[in-house]
Amino acid sequence: MCVFRSSRHISVQIVDDSVGMTLASASTYEKDFRDSNASGGNVAAAAIIGKKVAERALAVGVTAVAFDRKGYKFHGRVQALADAAREAGLDIGAKADAE
Repeated sequence: MCVFRSSRHISVQIVDDSVGMTLASASTYEKDFRDSNASGGNVAAAAIIGKKVAERALAVGVTAVAFDRKGYKFHGRVQALADAAREAGLDIGAKADAE
C-alpha cells in the first residue's frame, strides 16, 4: 500500500510488486469524491479514501498489505488513511520508508 499526499489531495495504491500491477487504488482526484466532498486535503478526506481503498482491495481478494508511507510522518492524514483502512478490514503490516 503506497501513499502519496499533497497539500490538496491524497491518493493510495495497492501494488503487487512481484508482477508490477496495481490491484486497487483510491484518490481524492476521483470524480465521485470531488462531487460529494469540499476538500481533499484534510483528515476526513483521508479517512474516506482509506475506507474506499480497503473495500476495493477486499473485493479483489487482498487482505494484508505492507504500508509504504514514502517518508511522510505517520500522523495526521497518513495515519487517518491507515486507521480507516484497518477499520474497514485491511490488515496493514510493517511501515516501510522509501528512501
